[in-house]
Amino acid sequence: MFDIVAVGHLCIDLIFLPNKSKPFTSLGGSSAYVSIVARRLGAKASIISKVGGDFPEAYVKQLTHEGINLSEVVTVKDSRTTSFELRYSNDLSSRTLRLRNKAPPIMVEDLPKSLHTKIIHVSPIAREVSYEVIEALRKQADLLSLDPQGLVRNFDEEGKVNQVPMADKRVLELIDVYKSSIDEVKAITNTSTPELAIKRIHNYGVKVVIVTLGTAGAILSHESGVQKIPPYKSSKVIDPTGAGDVFIGAFLAEHVKEKEVLWCACVGSAAASLAVESVGTKFSINKDEIYQRARIVYEKGIKQ
Repeated sequence: MFDIVAVGHLCIDLIFLPNKSKPFTSLGGSSAYVSIVARRLGAKASIISKVGGDFPEAYVKQLTHEGINLSEVVTVKDSRTTSFELRYSNDLSSRTLRLRNKAPPIMVEDLPKSLHTKIIHVSPIAREVSYEVIEALRKQADLLSLDPQGLVRNFDEEGKVNQVPMADKRVLELIDVYKSSIDEVKAITNTSTPELAIKRIHNYGVKVVIVTLGTAGAILSHESGVQKIPPYKSSKVIDPTGAGDVFIGAFLAEHVKEKEVLWCACVGSAAASLAVESVGTKFSINKDEIYQRARIVYEKGIKQ
């Protein structure tokens, strides 16, 4: 029995950071970030994904060492693993993405017939998951969570990533928890304000909506109202890659324990603040550090 199953492509990231002459090559993909932080918080995690024959054995060992189940990760030997090039601005406030390679999509027939899990988090990064796949997952999930970033990405001939409207919004009718960046939720709902965008997501029947705001924290909206989740100010920001994925991974790891929703979001904020202090998925964060920061964020959140 798993607590969280993350669905989406594992990835090879080439991360270009300012003032660094060479890119860092790192294990990437939302499913990796989500499952790693979930395990650090004590949740039992598994990944459903497809990778190519070039997927490094070192990444398999890294995930296995974390205690993540990889039995549903399919290797297509004659294909390439999904890979992105990420180039950050000098102040790390923005980035450009380029798709270098893309693994085959995850199909309904790739899914296990029975998923023994409490939460399924769907986090595509390159349109690898269809409505039909998410519909099939819905039938096996007590709680279905979605990060739609990979559903609103378009790729030109050179692989440059542009944001486009979500092609099939029926997906939103299937989920319980929604998480995305402010730009993504505005694009999906065709609105100019986060308040209206959040309301429109709720109108699809979504119970919990989380909108990340980068260094400004996040917005949490649920049955008890809308709350601003303050950020924990990191002592240093080295690499923002995957911060939103770490947020939702930590949130779900606490949510599966039936913790208060506000607390879950504060744990997400705390975990994200630690993740940006190192490069890629090699962050050296543990449960004690996350909870220590989360308590500070929680106190701020209550006082607001």
